[in-house]
Amino acid sequence: MIVPSLALRRAHCHPMLRRWLPPLLFALGLLAAAPALPQTAAPTNTDATPWMGGLPPRVFAAARNYRVPKSGFSIVVRDAATGEALLEHNPSTPRSPASTMKVMSAYAALDLLGPNYTWVTRAWATGAVGGGHLRGNLVLQGGGDPMLSSERWWHFVQELRSRGIQHLDGDILIDGTYFAPADTEPDDFDGRGFKTYNVIPDALLVNQHAADILVAPGTEGARITVDPSPDNLKLINRVRLTNSRCRSGASLVRFGGPGDGATQLTVSGALSRRCGLARFQRVIMRPAEFAYGTFVTLWRQSGGTFDGQLRIASKPPGSQLLLEFDSPPLAEAIYALLKHSSNPMTRTLILTLGAERYGTPATVQNGEQVVHDWLVDRGLIFPELVIDNGSGLSRITRISADSMAQLLQDAWRSPFAAEFQSGLPLGGMDGTLRNRFRETDGGRVRMKTGTLNGVSALAGFVRTPSGRTLVVVSIVNYPGAQSGPGVLINDSVVRWALQQP
Repeated sequence: MIVPSLALRRAHCHPMLRRWLPPLLFALGLLAAAPALPQTAAPTNTDATPWMGGLPPRVFAAARNYRVPKSGFSIVVRDAATGEALLEHNPSTPRSPASTMKVMSAYAALDLLGPNYTWVTRAWATGAVGGGHLRGNLVLQGGGDPMLSSERWWHFVQELRSRGIQHLDGDILIDGTYFAPADTEPDDFDGRGFKTYNVIPDALLVNQHAADILVAPGTEGARITVDPSPDNLKLINRVRLTNSRCRSGASLVRFGGPGDGATQLTVSGALSRRCGLARFQRVIMRPAEFAYGTFVTLWRQSGGTFDGQLRIASKPPGSQLLLEFDSPPLAEAIYALLKHSSNPMTRTLILTLGAERYGTPATVQNGEQVVHDWLVDRGLIFPELVIDNGSGLSRITRISADSMAQLLQDAWRSPFAAEFQSGLPLGGMDGTLRNRFRETDGGRVRMKTGTLNGVSALAGFVRTPSGRTLVVVSIVNYPGAQSGPGVLINDSVVRWALQQP
């Protein structure tokens, strides 16, 4: 035999091998003499077989590779129609769900308000209208419309101008009393109040309180454009042009400076002449001042005249109604807030529920109570639930994977299931899932994502090859979960669900 003779020659050169080589060769001889075992086909779907405490191999491997303990995440996979549990891991543990919490707010609003519900923005006059003049003050009264984009604000102005008003003789009053004053500030969550995800809801929230700031090199310096452009904004341009290499667009441009107030914005820093147009989105001014300033800009652009000023006050008694401007239906808002995970839109839903049940001014606390009562009425008892503002942008919001799965099952059976599911991002196609699950057939993954520091979550529906719908909830709460480990664990759960019969 070639191999033993080679091994014996090497054993001659390595004395330590003499002690274990004979018994090893004897064992090999026994194996050679044993009858051959029948061959079995290799498993074609090893990920479908639970392993290591009930976890599929890829899920376990993802957690192990990133050293995420099994206590750091929860998983629930159930048949949407029958409730049969296919996979459960820490289902009852309260977790921070991040933006997956939006599915509760969206479903509650659809069920309680109906998909055709609309918000109304109104214009009132405190004096007579005639001869092209409004002889008094104009009152702009917010009704909580979360979809009052700059384009729709322009339409609002055009409809008001069509009432035959050319000149506003008095002031413009902004009435935001539909919502109670907020008990939080935009900076409270992470100190970045200029970011659009930190916008606090307001009864008259124009363009989600966000402005696009466009910065580009020009022949005589940097050009800065603000869109929409408030008439009352003082823009200070201190951007220096350089001949250096373009570094990530306009990464050296800075916003804000000493003395900046509610109606002043300083743009400074350096911009290379080699850079093209750079676009930034920022929250500027306060909501009432932003609504006022953008209205005045559009009013003047449409040919109207105005010499008054801003006043923040409620509508005076005896005011004359000039215009009622309806929002798009709630179903469109649900689509937008779930696809793009809009925090201010979701928080507006909670306030709207409070206003509809308990009257105005709406409070977050009343809205939360409405959702709690609604859950109980539907037989959904979640003792661990902490709703907070309903958007998931919170450090105290809590829900278990089991409760989230129950909620999704209930939504799947709802008369408004189509409206609800149409808003969920599609894997590999749109919304916050456009770059994930691209290998799947379109529409098989419909899920809401959630991300915060230390949190990564997915919650929604997966369709199997046989056409069965599964409810899938996967929530990871662990330091660094948002930067990779959580995504890998959650995606592994979804891919396992996609392989089920």
